[in-house]
Amino acid sequence: MTVERPARASVPISSFEFWPGWLFYIPVVAYWLWLGLRFRGFTLPTAANPRVETGGLCGESKSSILDQAGPEASAWIAPYVRMVTGENDLARAQALLSGAKLSLPVVVKPDIGCNGTGVRRADSVQALADALAAFPRDVTILLQELIPFEGEAGIFYVRHPGQENGRVTSLTLKIAPRIVGDGRSTIRELVLADERSGRIPDIYLPRLAGRQDEVLPAGVGMTLVFAGNHCKGSIFLDGHRDITDALERRIDAIMRDIPDFHFGRIDVKFRSISALRAGESFGIIEINGVGSEATHIWDSTTTLAKAYRDQLWHYRQAFEIGAAMRRRGCRPTGPFALLAAWRNQRRLMRSYPLND
Repeated sequence: MTVERPARASVPISSFEFWPGWLFYIPVVAYWLWLGLRFRGFTLPTAANPRVETGGLCGESKSSILDQAGPEASAWIAPYVRMVTGENDLARAQALLSGAKLSLPVVVKPDIGCNGTGVRRADSVQALADALAAFPRDVTILLQELIPFEGEAGIFYVRHPGQENGRVTSLTLKIAPRIVGDGRSTIRELVLADERSGRIPDIYLPRLAGRQDEVLPAGVGMTLVFAGNHCKGSIFLDGHRDITDALERRIDAIMRDIPDFHFGRIDVKFRSISALRAGESFGIIEINGVGSEATHIWDSTTTLAKAYRDQLWHYRQAFEIGAAMRRRGCRPTGPFALLAAWRNQRRLMRSYPLND
């Protein structure tokens, strides 16, 4: 079923959308340090989701969050199995999928990671074998059912301890960029001619190695990225107008069924905008903790002032929630443990294959 898409923004790329991370996050880091002084704890947000390693700030296992889901939440999460790469990968993966009554296509993703790194789609046995072989040995990965919906969104959720209900504070609609063949131009030429991808070709072309000189037939479309991540090239649109009471009630019911989860982003695939607004016909592919951000800021029409204002507001909530949980006896992750988790995540991500 085709998803009704919002109009693509008239501005292909904002002035700051692809700034180097170290530059964009200078005010965010400065504000974080100020909050750390104000709340007497630089790692205090890690207590916001105390049952998740580091609160989900970095280095956490994706499956460890999903595993905590109760019956209400589990019904909305795309089924998955977990395995460690090694000998006889393909046979073990097929046995795990069969045991869980899952079939191809599936999404192969690392259990620890971020920004869509290493996420691959496997539609066939050969594609599954290739995806498994691309990962280093002794790495934990997930094989997750591919939700057959075109739409994708990131939904940010905040609930302060003691509050009966949480809020949806951000909704981001994600669009996979596409090129369409004319029967003459190569894939590389089509990428360079596009008003958006032509400005950031280094994000797309490495993923197309071996196909850049291929000529697409006239009218044939090609999706440039599978992983719904901004830094991997997906187009993000601010979907705040599609936050409804029905959607907020549904997300709140789901997230309250994950013990002590108060702050983070839920990534979903959905059938249609109208169904999403009604809080129906979607599936959860991932739940992220305090290391996630309200990604609507990457809409190309968002101003820099609004991006910073929304970022800082959310991190203030993380500190306030962490402070409330600390008063309840939850201890934030210590700086050395946090550094170790970050270093482990960085080490693993350097070993992962290029995402689809």
